[in-house]
Amino acid sequence: MTASVQTPLADLHAAFRAGSTRSMPIAGMICWAALGLAALRITPRMAGTLALYIMAGILPLAFLLDKIKGKNLFAGDSNPLTRLFLTSIVGIAVTVPVILIGAKGAGDPIIVVLGMAILAGVVWIPYGWAADDKAGLIHAIIRAIGCYAAFTLVDNPYRASAISFWVVVSYLYSLAFMRKVGT
Repeated sequence: MTASVQTPLADLHAAFRAGSTRSMPIAGMICWAALGLAALRITPRMAGTLALYIMAGILPLAFLLDKIKGKNLFAGDSNPLTRLFLTSIVGIAVTVPVILIGAKGAGDPIIVVLGMAILAGVVWIPYGWAADDKAGLIHAIIRAIGCYAAFTLVDNPYRASAISFWVVVSYLYSLAFMRKVGT
């Protein structure tokens, strides 16, 4: 879609949804489920380290899943909402050092798992706006509340797995309730 200043916002929302797929939430669910399972067998420090790779791994896995299906996620998309969404991912990524500093200061590597889970969930807010879909904001809210609750209420060695569980639950919510995507 070639957008101009005269393209109605509703048309941009519809075009964004048409160019989207479910590969991102599926990839996220796979990555976070894998971390949750791995966290049952690894040290909290290793779980924190792996959480850093989760955020970096979701997008490439989503591209791979779409490629297997013969699609090309975001290819040739000139929709300004797509550019806004992708730019927001970069904006969120630059806040990762704050999580690392906080975890180091607290001496608790599970704070990295918590922080990455919440930051990666914040991506759903601009997605929801771009897709004109309240499921994005709801995803981010239930994800944050569930992850904070898991961090607060669950003891080690199960804390990282409990946080990951809530991330997977939030993805299941989105897959069930997000507006239809794709063409």
